[in-house]
Amino acid sequence: MEEKTTLLFSSNTHGPEARVTGTQSIAVVDRVSKIYGQSENQLIALNDVSLSIESGRSIALVGRSGSGKSTLLNLLGAVDRPTTGTIKIDGTDLSKMTDAQLAIFRRRRLGFVFQSFHLVPSLTVFDNVAVPWTLDRAMTSDRKIQIHQLLDRLGVADKAHRYPDELSGGQQQRIAIARAVVHRPALLLADEPTGNLDAHTGRVILDLLDEMRREFGITLVMATHSQEAAERCDQRITLSDGRIFE
Repeated sequence: MEEKTTLLFSSNTHGPEARVTGTQSIAVVDRVSKIYGQSENQLIALNDVSLSIESGRSIALVGRSGSGKSTLLNLLGAVDRPTTGTIKIDGTDLSKMTDAQLAIFRRRRLGFVFQSFHLVPSLTVFDNVAVPWTLDRAMTSDRKIQIHQLLDRLGVADKAHRYPDELSGGQQQRIAIARAVVHRPALLLADEPTGNLDAHTGRVILDLLDEMRREFGITLVMATHSQEAAERCDQRITLSDGRIFE
């Protein structure tokens, strides 16, 4: 039987051997495996992985396609459930929540940025950003002002009443970032956020992600194939064959 892989991070050191000392972990993954299929058709996407991510940090998940980084991101985002093991986000044990509770948790405590933007084509820019609050029926006058201020901060205030298909890829990703951070999530998850963008626009998006993270005190976990994107993060987790590679 193989030993589990454990990786704990600390803001005071740099390297995979660093351990958390006196700081709060926003995400704790404990002996998590994810297996798809059964018997001879089994695919082990994650294999007994444990890690702890410190609050306020930026973490890059790197590795070849099929290494397990997207699976880990989906589990951290409560989009999928592990086959074995537990995941706690901001102190909440996801394994103890129903599907309905997870849906509420995702929109209130998590933020998502995708490679393909995933904006709602029938909604204006403003309404796309407002989705987390609209779903909670929690829109207020103050929050409308906050949305306009955030759009201005991201340089797209003049696009508030436009629709996604009227925007460039870079503009759409700015709107996606606004939607992801408007409710100040505990954890921001980005899946190849620059994958559909040219090099210059990709750098701008990486700058904005880092600025939003620092300004709002959000923890960022990003799955990426981009060396530049990974190097911008505080630390990297390299996955290979469903395990953390040190």
